[in-house]
Amino acid sequence: MNYYYRNTISNFLQKSTDEIIGSINRASEFDVIFFQNKSWELQIPILKNALQDFQGEIFFEFSIPRMGKRVDTLIIIKNIVFVVEFKVGESHFLNSNIEQVWDYALDLKNFHKTSHNVVLVPVLIATESKTSFTEIVLTSHNDNLTLPVKVNSKGLKEVIQNALCFFSDEPEINIPKYVDGGYMPTPTIIEAAVSLYTSHSVENITRSDASAKNLTLTTDKISEIIDIARNEHKKIICFVTGVPGAGKTLVGLNVATSHLDNENGNASVYLSGNKPLVDILQEALARDKVQREREKGNKITKISAKQAVKTFIQIIHHYRDEYLKNQEAPYDHVAIFDEAQRAWNKEQTIKFMKQKKGIPDFDYSEPEFLISCLNRHKDWAVIICLVGGGQEINTGEAGISEWLHAIDKTFSDWSVYISPNLTDSEYAAMETIQILENKGKVHFSEDLHLSVSMRSFRAEKLSSFVKNILDIEIEKAKEDFLQIAEKYPIVLTRDILKAKQWLKEKARGSERYGIVVSSQALRLKPFAIDVKTPMNHVHWFLDGKDDVRSSFYLEDVATEFHIQGLELDWSCVVWDGDMRYSPSGWKTFSFKGNRWQNIHNIERKKYLLNAYRVLLTRARQGMVIVIPEGNEEDHTRKKEYYDGTYNYLKEIGLQTI
Repeated sequence: MNYYYRNTISNFLQKSTDEIIGSINRASEFDVIFFQNKSWELQIPILKNALQDFQGEIFFEFSIPRMGKRVDTLIIIKNIVFVVEFKVGESHFLNSNIEQVWDYALDLKNFHKTSHNVVLVPVLIATESKTSFTEIVLTSHNDNLTLPVKVNSKGLKEVIQNALCFFSDEPEINIPKYVDGGYMPTPTIIEAAVSLYTSHSVENITRSDASAKNLTLTTDKISEIIDIARNEHKKIICFVTGVPGAGKTLVGLNVATSHLDNENGNASVYLSGNKPLVDILQEALARDKVQREREKGNKITKISAKQAVKTFIQIIHHYRDEYLKNQEAPYDHVAIFDEAQRAWNKEQTIKFMKQKKGIPDFDYSEPEFLISCLNRHKDWAVIICLVGGGQEINTGEAGISEWLHAIDKTFSDWSVYISPNLTDSEYAAMETIQILENKGKVHFSEDLHLSVSMRSFRAEKLSSFVKNILDIEIEKAKEDFLQIAEKYPIVLTRDILKAKQWLKEKARGSERYGIVVSSQALRLKPFAIDVKTPMNHVHWFLDGKDDVRSSFYLEDVATEFHIQGLELDWSCVVWDGDMRYSPSGWKTFSFKGNRWQNIHNIERKKYLLNAYRVLLTRARQGMVIVIPEGNEEDHTRKKEYYDGTYNYLKEIGLQTI
């Protein structure tokens, strides 16, 4: 962690305002603008008046790398860290400012190792406010992070006194040890994409533990494979596997952005068939680019910003269509296909090309055609397939065997680099791998597997827990739950109003929450949940609490198609009668006309199971699962459709609310 100024409170009180500002300016990495200096001139006297009777240390511009921001002032007195944000000239406590200081404190609490157990008190100072609210209030999280305190220019001293009295039993903080504590953040994919696009690095905003090393090893291995292909004039296809939330998309974006400015024909492109993910990332990057340019005084439209973004992140179908009409080799020598298991099989691709594109003689699967595009290069090419096991969720998604089959039958000069985990049953590729292995074309590397979920920084065993629930491995699921329950709350209810209240109570600052359901959950209309109602996934994921289209309003819901590859901080999973627990296995149904019909097709059963796998692994910090009571007066919502699943999850250990 770094800062622009640090001193003991006693020395700070003896320094002049000019001396302090001079020290801050010298430490700053950037040219300090006039208004910032004026702000410090007003802040320093306020702090001096408040700190006269206290001993400790004070920091100015304390870094919060994941957010790309700095806390105005951090004050450590005895056993408490005060996270202080000034709004000079403000007379009201705006919600956005309250969220800002809360987010700073939350980031420290969650990701700064030595902040995990200390008391953190976020303080918002609106200097022109007529009132102060100095009461210290804890939340139900019981983690020594208080609600934000809102004061005027004269209220800080009283806040410090109240906090010291409230937390009198807590041990004193070892300040040097506190400041040297490791910072191990876990960014959302949106935060990571923005950082990669703007600085080509996520080093400052990602963890540095074993799971992050796993990411580094995988990225390095891919770079090595690209070097081999370029230097030895080879064509290579590479398969990267990983548990849900392990960082496959992050690896792909990392490779793509590392070649953004390449002028030697070695550029790469990140491709995904996941339209919501691509739409959201493109919009987030464009919004960020517009904001950054305007802060520099440059005028830029979001349309032009988005055009720049699209050069390296694209919908896979747009890329495919471009090279249907263009027979040239692609500009990119490296193509990263995220969620490669979702590419269309031959039957689905031929049907689409005939009906939608008017191409009656098209005779490729999507993987086969995409490989053929990169195969147009005369010298070298690399395809990186990022693969999530058990995540095919739509009709016609080929799984990974279609890629391998294309290599075996059509592109025999391509080499294959594979994660050993691709032989697991959930990838359904063992038979084709064996054929290629017998021909001496397969190179296995353990570095191509991401084994630890980073999505939930609170519970790395979440993906294992969900897998065991869906595999009906009851004892294993119980063991996993015992390991994650303390840090990652998962609760069960039959009342959606209670679930909504739970989400609002748990989420702090700008933490995002929302309701997710299966796309086959067609009998949730009594709860004002209609999966057929159009929703805008960009607004749902990116807009704030004042926008009715955002996830925060808990009105529009996201399905597995909207949310795959993305995440929320807190989620509410509403479970319908489309998938029902029974001791002999999951029973799957689709709603047709006015009744549920049993799904017998093995592929469709798998898609529904995978849909719930996606829904149950979206939350970073915790989730509530709602299983309705059912209604005997409604033949489509009988109690028996829901009770078995509810009792199953309760048996595993989920607490009810």
